[in-house]
Amino acid sequence: MDYPALERAARRGASAELMRHAASELEEIVSGRRVLRAVRHPLGFVCLPVLRDGAEGVCVHVFGPTDPILIDHQVHSHSWELTSTVLYGRLSDRRMEVAEESAQPTHRVFEVRSEPSGVDELRPTRRLVRCSPGPERTSSRGQTYALAAGEFHTTVVPDGRPTATLVLGRTLPGGADLSLGPVRAPGHRVVRRMCDAAQTARIAQAALRRIHEHRPPPG
Repeated sequence: MDYPALERAARRGASAELMRHAASELEEIVSGRRVLRAVRHPLGFVCLPVLRDGAEGVCVHVFGPTDPILIDHQVHSHSWELTSTVLYGRLSDRRMEVAEESAQPTHRVFEVRSEPSGVDELRPTRRLVRCSPGPERTSSRGQTYALAAGEFHTTVVPDGRPTATLVLGRTLPGGADLSLGPVRAPGHRVVRRMCDAAQTARIAQAALRRIHEHRPPPG
């Protein structure tokens, strides 16, 4: 998989090309020619990490019911810039306005440290902030949206229907993954659950089927 080529395709809105790349990777997983394990993310989606190359990465995110464990930590920001193309379904991304506020804060900022073992440690920082909803954008099949590193946001599936995205990410130096939580909440850990080979194949097969189901007719 060629990250620069995918990035160029996303910038020019070549959704059909991106769909073909995603479908090809999923077919490799289903057939067993590509060995990887899907990861159940605490924020409520399944991640298929199809490329990890230094600061660059490509994933297929398959969305289902939101995991309630991190319901108070869904507002977050990444240390990496993100470009996401919807493969099927609909996804809403809401930018959040976050301002420093020590007198009457609504949230505390937590730093998220992810270990190779799959454990995410959420460490409370001294930063107290006020968070309020910003603009929301809903994207559907074939549409692409971008998110800058460090921008607080939250992502939801508005109608609960199956949804998947092809996500391109490039980590920027000096950044940190952050999350908002209750002002007095302690630090804690959450575990990213790894799927086995059979589960991974089923997830990839279901995503591939839905991509093909919604493919427009030729001509």
